[in-house]
Formats: sequence, C-alpha cells, structure tokens
Amino acid sequence: MKAMRKPAVVVPARLGSQRFPRKLLYPVQGEPLILCTARNLSRAVPDWPLYFAVGEEELADVLRKAGYEVLLTDPHLPSGTDRLAAANKVIGADWVINAQADEPLLQESHLRQLWQLLQQGAEMATLASRFQSLGEFRDPNKVKVVLAAGERKGQGADPDTGRALYFSRAPIPFFRDKTETLPPLAFWHLGLYGYAAGLLDAFPGWPKGRLEELERLEQLRVLENGREILVGITRHRTVGVDVMDDLPALEQAMAATGRDEQGT
Repeated sequence: MKAMRKPAVVVPARLGSQRFPRKLLYPVQGEPLILCTARNLSRAVPDWPLYFAVGEEELADVLRKAGYEVLLTDPHLPSGTDRLAAANKVIGADWVINAQADEPLLQESHLRQLWQLLQQGAEMATLASRFQSLGEFRDPNKVKVVLAAGERKGQGADPDTGRALYFSRAPIPFFRDKTETLPPLAFWHLGLYGYAAGLLDAFPGWPKGRLEELERLEQLRVLENGREILVGITRHRTVGVDVMDDLPALEQAMAATGRDEQGT
C-alpha cells in the first residue's frame, strides 16, 4: 500500500486478554465489543483510513463480515505496538493513530488532538486526563503518567502538553505530606497513541525493557530507549473495559451518548 498524508487509524486486537479473556467478542448493546469500537471510529473520523490488526481469524471474520479492513498479524506478538508496527509494514502510513479495541467511546477530539501533536513534530504522542478521585488514582488498572513542563523545540511552556517522565500502575506522584489527598499533578494516562512511522519501525528492534517487564506497560520501552513521548491533556475521559466489572459503566455511558445524539 502507498504511504498517505492523513494518519491511518490502526486498532490492534487479540482475544487473549488475561484480565478479561475474549472480551472483544463479548456482547455490548447486542453486538461484539469490537464492532462497537469499529462503528464509533468510522463515525468519528470517516475521512481517515481505518484498519484492524488482529491476532486471530475469529476476530478477523467478525470484522470482515461487517465491512472493515483487517490485517492478520502474528498472535504471539508481545504488545499492541509490535502489532501496529507489523501492520504498518503493509499499510505504509507516515503516521499511525493507535485506538484501543476496548474503548468504543473515543471522541473525534481525542484523535485530532493526537494528530496535532504529531504534526508539531512528536515522534510519539499520547493523551492524559486529570484524576477525579483518590479511588481512581489508586486503581492499578488506571495507568498514571508523570509529566515534565510543557516545553518543546524552543517553544514556550504549554499547559496542555508535557513530556512523559514515567508511566506506572502505582499511584504517582506520591503526595508525601497529604497521603489521603489526590495530588494536584495526578494524570490518568488514556491508552491511545500516535506514532511517526520511523519510531514505529524502530520499536520491534528494541529489546523488552526491564521497567516494561515489571509494569507490563509497553510505552516504557520507548522511554528506556531514550525517546520522547509527548502527552496532550484532555478534559474528555474515555470509558474502557479492562475487567468484566467495567461493563456496566460502559453500557451506561453508551446509553447516555445515544440519548445525547438523538436529542441533537
């Protein structure tokens, strides 16, 4: 495939989730979760090419029957970013936006904010939002990111962006003097990314990082290899599915979104 000037949206997907096996085929509002995500992305950015990089024929079959473009990738690839890199060898996009298969409520603003960060020169970009409760902050399924001040390439400080210093499942930064208070710099990392093709090409050649292995967070491989990740701050949260207990909140949010669309 020829390289394109618009970013390609690529969704890595596999059935082998440890915390919620086969969740992408679990029915949500009457259809598999993966199709809820596919339809939402098609509505959000209809002018951007959309691909699904999947590890199993069973997932591929569901998506193909619904009319989506699918690339089969090695089911044993160690991370979603490795799966994206394999897919982009076929797609040939200059920029890739990685949407999560288990987040069917991503907004157009999320995707376009990532695209803007890539256009500003970021090799890799992601988004974060402020935590709203201490309970969320302490949840190991909600990844935290600590940021440096928002300066890039000689530009002034930007309160809406920052360079990632570290990602963790632990509650960081630790508020030493007020341990029962949410720290003012507590950011929830939203699990979607933008990549320039060069970084995506390099990623599979880097050995798994020691911190990546400990935290089970593939983005740490990028930091451990001395590359930067630019983080944009958004007020708009996403609703993902890490475990089965997350489904009621997702279904409630999807129902509310449907009511809002009918009212406009």
